[in-house]
Amino acid sequence: MAEAHQAVAFQFTVTPDGIDLQLSHEALRQVYLSGLHSWKKRFVRFKGEESLSPVLIYSQWLQTKELSTLSHWRTAGHAVFLLHFLLLIFPSCIERLSLSFCSKYMSTDSQKIVGGVLVGTGVWVTIIMIMRNVLKSLLSWHGWMQARHGTMSWSTKLWLLLVKIFSGRKPMLYSFQNSLPRLPVPQVKDTCRRYLESVRPLMDDEQFDRMKGLAEDFEKNLGPRLQWYLKLKSWWASNYVSDWWEEYIYLRGRGPIMVNSNYYAMDFLYVFPTSIQAARAGNAIHAIMLYRRRLDRAQIKPLMLLHTIPMCSAQYERVFNTTRVPGVETDTLQHMNESKHIVVYHKGRYFKVWMFYDGRLLLPREIEQQMERILADESEPLPGEEKLAALTAGERTPWATCRETYFSRGKNKQSLEAVEKAAFVVTLDDTEQRYDLDNKVKSLDSYAKSLLHGKCHDRWFDKSFNLIIFKNGTMGLNAEHSWADAPIVGHLWEHVLSMDPVKLGYADDGHCRGKPHPTLPGPQRLQWDISTECQDVIERSLTVARALADDVDCHIIPFEEFGKGLIKKCRTSPDAFIQIALQLAHFRDKGKFCLTYEASMTRLFREGRTETVRSCTVETCDFVRSMTRDETVSAILAFDLAAEKHQNLYRLAMTGHGIDRHLFCLYVVSKYLGEDSSFLKEVADDGYGVSYIIVGEELINFHISSKRSSPETVTFSNDVQKTLNCQTRRHGS
Repeated sequence: MAEAHQAVAFQFTVTPDGIDLQLSHEALRQVYLSGLHSWKKRFVRFKGEESLSPVLIYSQWLQTKELSTLSHWRTAGHAVFLLHFLLLIFPSCIERLSLSFCSKYMSTDSQKIVGGVLVGTGVWVTIIMIMRNVLKSLLSWHGWMQARHGTMSWSTKLWLLLVKIFSGRKPMLYSFQNSLPRLPVPQVKDTCRRYLESVRPLMDDEQFDRMKGLAEDFEKNLGPRLQWYLKLKSWWASNYVSDWWEEYIYLRGRGPIMVNSNYYAMDFLYVFPTSIQAARAGNAIHAIMLYRRRLDRAQIKPLMLLHTIPMCSAQYERVFNTTRVPGVETDTLQHMNESKHIVVYHKGRYFKVWMFYDGRLLLPREIEQQMERILADESEPLPGEEKLAALTAGERTPWATCRETYFSRGKNKQSLEAVEKAAFVVTLDDTEQRYDLDNKVKSLDSYAKSLLHGKCHDRWFDKSFNLIIFKNGTMGLNAEHSWADAPIVGHLWEHVLSMDPVKLGYADDGHCRGKPHPTLPGPQRLQWDISTECQDVIERSLTVARALADDVDCHIIPFEEFGKGLIKKCRTSPDAFIQIALQLAHFRDKGKFCLTYEASMTRLFREGRTETVRSCTVETCDFVRSMTRDETVSAILAFDLAAEKHQNLYRLAMTGHGIDRHLFCLYVVSKYLGEDSSFLKEVADDGYGVSYIIVGEELINFHISSKRSSPETVTFSNDVQKTLNCQTRRHGS
């Protein structure tokens, strides 16, 4: 819901003065800045490249006299072999290089070695560049997505084999970044055509004819001019969408990020490893820090479709040590290369906890020991400290002004830096949350709202993520959205949940395994000097945040009638099945169709994030109408057409041919050019936010949220459940 809300509530205003030529300069300046930012990021990544030349390997060996990993040994061996090979087959070439570039004071043998190193490095770099470009060409082909599930043509099998060959044996997290293709810029005419197709079921004939006229005018006149700038940006920057998406959809928003942007992740529903709050925190924090260590070393395997096709890993770079810093007009993302501490919030107090001692990472029982010390601390919050985080929950501009006025010097600056530079923030919550089998919906609703906003002052919403440990040992995450999308946080969370009860485990008494440390220094209480004026700002932000939180109507539905197993028996995609069911449920609830935003990833491309799948299609509407008329045979045929259409739209979105990001970027350029277009419009932000996760063969969890204040949003959770059951019966399952 977070991304969808930000996208549809998008507002962007620039007011450049001067003639049209100056406005064009501003647009070109933005394209230039995007490319500059992109190239800076590439340079930073280049410094950490895994592919080492013979010169780099040799210099590393001279400095360290050892190679730490087996892969480096192999690479060094390849380099030495290549050097000897070149000395044998290119003696004359090496001799010329030696005479040209090497000092006459060197011996003949030394000159040959240096010449061999130079030739070897050139050959090495050439091979790497050839392999990267071949792999990039291979990854630019997306024909494999057209095959039906469970089938694969010989051409696709051959293509997969070639991708594996050019990918190497053991790729690391960022190995493919320079081999991923750029996100293509769709043709204006194609985007206009697909846009009209997407809005047709939502408009009557008169409205559609008007929109068709606007689209035709845009395609012929303003569109090509705006497209030129996007083409230029796509050649210059790594991704023509992502930096503008991050800035204008997220960072320039002046409204609260709590609820509107931040999202949450839940704990196990049916597994309760321990009821000891400090122990659960010990294992979870240790697991997260282990993940960070693997991430820093690029030892996490890149996510690969079909175990072969790599996806972009750029979003992993800011999982830790990252904070969204408020600004008067726009926020910025502050990322530290390293952070050796976390910050823990408990009963209105903030504590700085070092994660390393005596040169090593703290063990789970030692982290539990630190949490026990915080829980046992009975000191009172300092004036203004308890509700301080409400500043991160309210409007952004007051928080930015307050930060500059009251937190730019002295102990307030030091304590704020401790929070913002922490690896992440932990909240030891003083409430209990758990999935209650006797009261499923109510218990999950309470759990979800606590993770989403809590008391509006006990989560630091600016941090990349907050780990929340409840009093009874249940836990969850609250994550900020601008730095990355949910799958990145999901990958971290899966790691934590898999390590916690199984690999780390607990002793018989519920505590973490191991023993407390006898001389471990305790947590450091952060100090604040918050003036009365600042406390007034905090209270105003808290009032805004509480009103927003109270307006959230959130329902969690554990649908246990069936899962993906039964859906697959219908020979359709589980995602398409559920999306079509949601359309039917909404029509039964409202008696009309509505524009629907479903997020799809574009991580098959460099620095790709998301694209929109417009799930309300003409085919889906035909199916819904046939269901309401109780026409079983025609409904089944219509469903198959609707499912195939949805899958097609998903493929287009994943392969860079969606329409919404293209329209968004055209809109941004139009603003920089000072052009107004009736075709490029906004969308309302009322409606439902529905997320779902297919847990297994027999469980689908739905998270349905809406605004209580909106007259258009009334709970339709019952309709969802009824529709799912009805759909499967119609398919004879």
